[in-house]
Amino acid sequence: MIRVLIIDDEPLALDILENYIDRVPDLELIAKCDNAIDANEIIQKEQPDLVFLDIQMPQMTGIELIKSLPSPPKFVFTTAFAEYALDGFELAALDYLLKPIAFDRFLKAVNKYKESKDSKSNHSNANADDFFFVKADKKLIKIHFNEILYIEGLKDYVIIKKEVGRVIALQTMKSLESKLPSNMFMRVHRSYIVNINKIKAVVGNAIEITESGQSKHIPIGKNYKDDLLAIVESNKL
Repeated sequence: MIRVLIIDDEPLALDILENYIDRVPDLELIAKCDNAIDANEIIQKEQPDLVFLDIQMPQMTGIELIKSLPSPPKFVFTTAFAEYALDGFELAALDYLLKPIAFDRFLKAVNKYKESKDSKSNHSNANADDFFFVKADKKLIKIHFNEILYIEGLKDYVIIKKEVGRVIALQTMKSLESKLPSNMFMRVHRSYIVNINKIKAVVGNAIEITESGQSKHIPIGKNYKDDLLAIVESNKL
């Protein structure tokens, strides 16, 4: 069971999140409170696995609470104010949910927690090999993960752009994505997967990568931007 704490000064917000938690079998609500002062004591005593935390609260904000904790648990900010998103990701928030929170968006945040817990064991043992094979030009070509800059999808084909050269293969983006370690690669657009380690900068709605000595800008899809910011922060790029 994933032990969850809710912190929000709005009773309706507490009720909505409690209802969502009840709908997910492997979530257990251990406590809920309406201020950060009481929450601090609960966190120290109960050691929750996951905290859903409002930002604007009297006495102490959610941001101030997280900054005060020597070893904060995994947490998700819940707020009506989008302008706090950057602060949230700078504090390594697992996710950032804007009110009113839909159930599917809540569930996505829970799944991010599960993925963060699984990634340590899965990616330290699975993917022990640092390469994979792809069929192209009537042969199986060996490609090392660390030589990939990005992957572009074109209908039923993919272009695997490497530091030197490229490989064009008859394969879908979805099937290729399943072969890549998720702690190293990320889908940032329906047509692009990038190697996180090759990102030079995130500029507005684009990722900058150095390709053949020049800057290459890859678009960020609006449905992928929050996930990208979270992963960039978790990988400390």
